[in-house]
This record gives sequence, structure tokens and C-alpha cells, in this order.
Amino acid sequence: MKGGGERCWWGRRGPSPELLLNLLLCLAPLGLLGEETRQVSLEVVPHSLGPPVNLLHVRAAGTNSTLHYVWSSLGPPAVLLVATNTPHSTLMVNWSTLLSPEPQGGLLVLPKDSVQFASALVFTRLFEFDSTNITTSEPLGKPYSPYSLAEFSWNNISDSLDPATLSATFRGHPTKDPSRTFANGSLTFRVQAFSRSGRPAQPPRLLHTADTSQLQVALAGASRGNRSLFRLEVVMLGQSPSCPSMQEQHSIDDEYAPAVFQLDQLLWDPHSSGFMQWRPVAFSQQQGNRESAMPCHASALEPTLPYLVPQSPIVRAFFGTQNNFCAFNLTFGAPTGPGYWDQQYLSWSMLLGVGTPPVDALSPLILGIMAVALVAPGLMLLGGGMFLLLGRKQHLEYQSIN
Repeated sequence: MKGGGERCWWGRRGPSPELLLNLLLCLAPLGLLGEETRQVSLEVVPHSLGPPVNLLHVRAAGTNSTLHYVWSSLGPPAVLLVATNTPHSTLMVNWSTLLSPEPQGGLLVLPKDSVQFASALVFTRLFEFDSTNITTSEPLGKPYSPYSLAEFSWNNISDSLDPATLSATFRGHPTKDPSRTFANGSLTFRVQAFSRSGRPAQPPRLLHTADTSQLQVALAGASRGNRSLFRLEVVMLGQSPSCPSMQEQHSIDDEYAPAVFQLDQLLWDPHSSGFMQWRPVAFSQQQGNRESAMPCHASALEPTLPYLVPQSPIVRAFFGTQNNFCAFNLTFGAPTGPGYWDQQYLSWSMLLGVGTPPVDALSPLILGIMAVALVAPGLMLLGGGMFLLLGRKQHLEYQSIN
């Protein structure tokens, strides 16, 4: 796939007056938005026909709707996102069909006519580049042979299921690793759901709602070079022959992801439906901070043919032969600056959801700074005026002794 050009993600320029004005005008409506909650449950769907199979069902039921996230490492890691207009919809799994060479019909959300939106993401390949020798034709360095995530072995998801935090972790390594690159390493996909709005404790602290689920991708302890850069290929199922649109949003607020003023989002439909949202930043340390932040560049979405990417059984089970696939790449890091080589680690987070994407309001810190910046000059003018007035009054009331 072709990589897109670099994007401006690191804050180097101040906000324009127009941006500041728009943010101030939008501040009042944002503060009046209500908080929606959902009843969320996580379940590893039991397989009675054989050994355990990683099929994680996240069900988020609201007053009038239900969101179903179905995560699986059958084939390449993938997730189905299905939204229904009833709080009573359910997931049905036919294991014998799902595990067969023709899995169509193996996954259903019932009742069928309640489904308002459905799509899928598939994480297909991990690319590695040796950035020690950068050339014009190879701007990331010499590529190694890519890892097909369909050929990874994954842990039993039941062992990491945590109902308290509504999270679970898929941990994998290549089934064939002759160079023992992953002897002490792993690739993880940590899934977390939310019952209400809030922010995680660790950067980039994406604002989530009950309509979203978060994925954190982390690579640790595995590389074939001393200065490796990595790229993740993501394939998505569109609702039409055209690919979803990708947008950039900018803000003057960087409290939650220091020095990052940009938010990227991918919209299946410009009005409402599914979305994917992330900040264009990854981290080279587990405790993400400004010093370990490195850029994350997203390429443009391009249509791709089904036979060019590994097939996901759960996607075929739900969508059948539908083939409106689009693909893009996420490249983590740059040849200079913080990198995976610092601690043999990188992590990146994104949100997946339905409806209107979360919108960041100005943080209390920024509001305080703005209040001081706006009020202080007024107080200084008022104080100066009072000083001049009192001084003039004292001067007029002075009488000479002589």
C-alpha cells in the first residue's frame, strides 16, 4: 500500500484568531451536553464443540438501542461493530458454521430488522523497517518481510477478562518465528468498553462516551533491527463502494496529550453512523509522556480487493460475500526523535463507536488561563483608572499653608 504524506501533529504554531473565536462560541453548548450511560457486559462466547476460541462479545445496552462489539483472533484480529434500535437485541453464534470453510451465517444479531449500522475493522499486517539507512526511494528505511497477523498465535482471552474495568487483552506472537524475533516479545490488543463518559488516566486520554470502545495496540520486546520503525495495516468494511472519509480537527488545548493539538477521525458517514477516532501520536514508553511521544502518520484510505488481504472468519460470517473493503496504514515514529528502540516498546490508542464522535471541550486549565488573560488586563486598567482618579482628587483638595 502507498503511504500518505506526513501530517502536522506536533504543536509548533499558535492558534489562529478564527479558531479561538470558534472555540469560544462553541464553549457554552458543549458544557450543556448531557451524559449518556449504558449497561455494559463482556462475555467470552463459550465454544462447546472443541477447545476455547477467542470470541469476545461486548454488549452495551441503552434505553432505546444496543451496541454489539464482537472481537476475535480467528484469522487476523478483527472487530464487528453492530448498532441496533432496540435494547433487547442479542448475538447468536453457530459454531459449526463459523468454523467451517464457508462461515457465512455463523454470526447473527437478532432481530435482523433492528440493525441500523454494521461494519468491521481487520488488522491484517505489521510492517517493520530498518531506519538506519534512509533513502529517497525508501524514506522509512529498508523493509523487512511483513508479519501476517493471521499467522499469529493468541492467548486464551478468558485469562485476561476483567469485568471490573470492562477490559480484555489479546496477546500474540508469530506461529513461525525462525529468527526468534518474538522470543521475548508480544503484540497486544487491549479492548476496553465504557458505561459512561470520561477519560483514561494515561495519555493520550481520549474522551470516551458510552457509545465508544477503546483499543490500545502495543508492541513490546520484538524487533529485527536496532532502529526499527513499524507500520500497521488496517482494513475496513465500508457501507458503500466509496471509502469512509478521514478528517482532522485542531484545538488550542494540549493538556491531555502534551504538544499534540490534532485529533484524527474516520467517518463511515458524514452525518451519523460509525466512526474511528485517535490522536496522531504513539508512545515509546508504557508511561506515556511528552518525552516518549512520537508521531503517528495515517495514509489515505484506498479501496482494496478482498483477495489481497487475509480474510476474517467473523467478518465473512456476518457480512457474507460483501466486499466493499478499504485499507490504510498507520506508521509509528520517525527516523529521528523518540522511537521504539528507546525501550523496545510502542503503544497507540483509538476509539471505535457509533453516532456523533466525542468532541473535546476546553479543559479547566485552559479556561483558567483564558480567564486570567482576559480579566487581568481589565483589572489593571480599572486599577490604573482608580489610581489616577484618586490622585487627581487629592491634588484638587490641596490648600497652601501660606
